Amino acid sequence: MKRQEGFTLIELLVVIAVIAILMALLMPVLHRMREQGQRAVCLSNVKQLAIAWNLYADDHDDRIVSGNTTLGAHNRDGACWVYWPGTDSTEDKRIRGIVDGLLHRYCPNVKSYKCPTGLRGEVVTYAIPDSMNGYYHIPGAQGQIKRRRSQVRNASVQIVFLDEGRLSPDSWTVYYDDERWWDQVTVRHADGTNLSFADGHSEYWKWKDPRTLDVARMDMLLWQSTGRHSELAVSPGNEDLHRVQRGVFGELGYAPVMCLDGVCPLP
Repeated sequence: MKRQEGFTLIELLVVIAVIAILMALLMPVLHRMREQGQRAVCLSNVKQLAIAWNLYADDHDDRIVSGNTTLGAHNRDGACWVYWPGTDSTEDKRIRGIVDGLLHRYCPNVKSYKCPTGLRGEVVTYAIPDSMNGYYHIPGAQGQIKRRRSQVRNASVQIVFLDEGRLSPDSWTVYYDDERWWDQVTVRHADGTNLSFADGHSEYWKWKDPRTLDVARMDMLLWQSTGRHSELAVSPGNEDLHRVQRGVFGELGYAPVMCLDGVCPLP
């Protein structure tokens, strides 16, 4: 009878080393595939919301749904696309805020209101910018807040939804006449984010300026308390900021600073 021979210790270690090398090579690929899948779902979500946004206008004599998420002095319409239930609210109350919102009739799938990379417990991560019937006291932006779809000059350019990363008490804010950030953007998807537009299409935008990434990655509470008032918020020559402002308002309300080889003059 032939004697069966097993692996020697060296052979076993070689096999383990080969498996480890293969895993090291495959993990980045698997991570990229997972991220691309999540990005595709997120793109579909903001597209569905843009379609719902248009359907609402179709049914309401071209009026745009309120971009605010709370009732009060900032909200002229007396109703919201979704409702912000408060920081410490339960998940059930957050879902109720979707169901009671004006767009739920047109987009009833609760999962469509959240990026798949969102934090556990959040149910809404997308936001409408101020320019689309949102907060109307943005400094220097008088006359730029649209209440009817017919006021949108270029529907393929103007943003109606973007991934803010969480639900906030108002619409999403960026300056019109100043080269600086106010609310943060996100970097959920390979240093970029997803947006949808008034014509119903959606796009992925990858940020190019390192200063945009610094703003996006700052802790949210730190940004809201001190970051948005610091020099980091001021971003002369930032093409990402210009692109977002043009997307929100349709134009820049100022002459942008010109940079040479990435070097910008001090503000």
